[in-house]
Amino acid sequence: MTKRMARSTSADYVTAFATGWPENQPHIMVLSLTTHKGVQDFAFNKEQALLIAKTLKETADRLASSK
Repeated sequence: MTKRMARSTSADYVTAFATGWPENQPHIMVLSLTTHKGVQDFAFNKEQALLIAKTLKETADRLASSK
């Protein structure tokens, strides 16, 4: 049996930027997220990074077309 975690209905506002693909680890992308709680770095593999990029592009296209 899997325990489900309750998900918040609100979100923190985030400032994010990709710090890139580290020279010594070219198979991961590092993304830094900043909220009012501080900065946290996340590492993504190539497939995860591409999925994030695709989702961000689709969202940006929808937002741009809704103007």
